[in-house]
Amino acid sequence: MIAHPPRIDLDRLKASLLGECAAARTTPPAVDAGRCAALLRRANEAFRPYLAPLGHSVETFVNIAGTGNDTEAEAASVLAVMLNRMHPEMNPDTMTDRATVDHLQACIDTVLRDGVPGDLIETGVWKGGLTVLMRGVLQARSVVDRLVWVADSFAGMPQPDPSTALTDAVWHFLVEPIDWLRIPQDVVEATFRQHGLLDEQVRFLPGWFADTLPSAPIGRLAVLRMDGDWYDSTKCAIETLYPRLSPGGFIEIDDYGLPLGCRQAVDEYRQLHAIDEPIQWVNHQVVCWRKRQPSCGGAC
Repeated sequence: MIAHPPRIDLDRLKASLLGECAAARTTPPAVDAGRCAALLRRANEAFRPYLAPLGHSVETFVNIAGTGNDTEAEAASVLAVMLNRMHPEMNPDTMTDRATVDHLQACIDTVLRDGVPGDLIETGVWKGGLTVLMRGVLQARSVVDRLVWVADSFAGMPQPDPSTALTDAVWHFLVEPIDWLRIPQDVVEATFRQHGLLDEQVRFLPGWFADTLPSAPIGRLAVLRMDGDWYDSTKCAIETLYPRLSPGGFIEIDDYGLPLGCRQAVDEYRQLHAIDEPIQWVNHQVVCWRKRQPSCGGAC
């Protein structure tokens, strides 16, 4: 008789991925304001040819400028807080919130219920928490004929060209202290393994999106989650993968609500292809829509 793994408890899995089960962290901040002050000075020197004609410093351009007597110290403190919120040592297995985690599960359950064909993918996975959730939902629902694709460089964020994506380039410079959000593949694999979910239904696509996504052996997708931050990364992912998203499938896009190139890439693609399914906000930075099919009308 074949031994099957025990059915996973999705509530416990989500709580674990969100760090809700962990004790309160007492780790001191990994990035301090002094380091950020030096970083901002270097950034202003590097981007002065681009920002000075616009009447901006780095601090005003990314909206972290202080208003008091010591504006440099204020900006450095704000940046330090932002970087520590993204630092791997200061976070659980996903940086997103409970609303996004619950929404992703609802999307997966909906496509399973409605019989929407295709696999699940996230492009830009960081520690892999949401792809672990994808695999967990499939296991909990006894689904054995769909794959979870885990697409990431596993080498950090690509460097944008400031002449075409200035905001992305400035932020790329500023996230240097957190190693450009680099999480090696073996760390992500360990997260899957920790929850008993690393198996043949999980497929990794390591490398830059432009090198991996066009040739990836993916047929149809039922859920497409994108978390590429930058304009070029988002543009590559949506151009390559949205045509493979089945009608009735969901696209969920992180970073759309942030002042990064992601939103521009999505808006341009929607306009170019006359996509008019309404965008639904999951939280302040995550959006989604459901690819239209006659029975759903495109609403999430």
